[in-house]
Amino acid sequence: MDFELDDGWDVYPIYGNTNKAFMGKKNHQRLFLKRNASPFLAALSMEEITPRLIWTKRISSGDTLTAQEWLNGQTLTKQQMRLPDVAHLLARVHNSELLHRMLRKVGGQSVRPQDFIQQYLQDLPDDLRHHPLMARVLEELKGTLPSLPVAKYRVCHGDLNHKNWLLSDRQQLYLVDWDSARFADPASDISLLLCEYIPLKDWQQWFSAYGETMTTALRTRVVWYAKINLLLNIKDNYYRNQYHQMNHEIIFLEELSQYEV
Repeated sequence: MDFELDDGWDVYPIYGNTNKAFMGKKNHQRLFLKRNASPFLAALSMEEITPRLIWTKRISSGDTLTAQEWLNGQTLTKQQMRLPDVAHLLARVHNSELLHRMLRKVGGQSVRPQDFIQQYLQDLPDDLRHHPLMARVLEELKGTLPSLPVAKYRVCHGDLNHKNWLLSDRQQLYLVDWDSARFADPASDISLLLCEYIPLKDWQQWFSAYGETMTTALRTRVVWYAKINLLLNIKDNYYRNQYHQMNHEIIFLEELSQYEV
């Protein structure tokens, strides 16, 4: 693919990014290049949520190409996801008025509780549809939809996997890969992180780092989204034939079903 860069630049694909992310290299200069990145990227760069955006241009193929500062560093390990800095950065995202305005400007969509349920039901295998625990949890979720008004939805990342957190060699933390950005109840984002990386007994402590008190109302919303996200993960792992991980999530769903809210 012709990226139409100045002479002397070599471009290398970055493994695992479905032919969308590349490293540009010229002598000692490096850039992180991405095809058709979200137009929301400029606001994320301004807020220092992602590495600095250097330029954006449209190339002859019709694709948009963005170039960001190349940073040496590492993605976070699962253990590092428990660091207070992770909670701090997520709180900055959820509370940023600039991000809210800019995502609205580029047409960001709102995702409501019923949308999560519809996503789960779409192409749901019969094995999961008739699983006693999962069927019971689904009926419970349908009857207890969170009631946070859409007007209070915030910018959410939507995919808080530890590989999307970049810690530079200067110890600056960034959150990358914003293709799933949307307006939603922040509890939907928070539950993704808590379910995957934070033991249930430490949820209250995590909220202290996030900067909010875990009230009964907030805990109820977080648990609701945690359950629907677990159902979605179980379905995804079923289709991937990753049955060990799927069974682990079913066990946690049972544990969460007994969690006092």
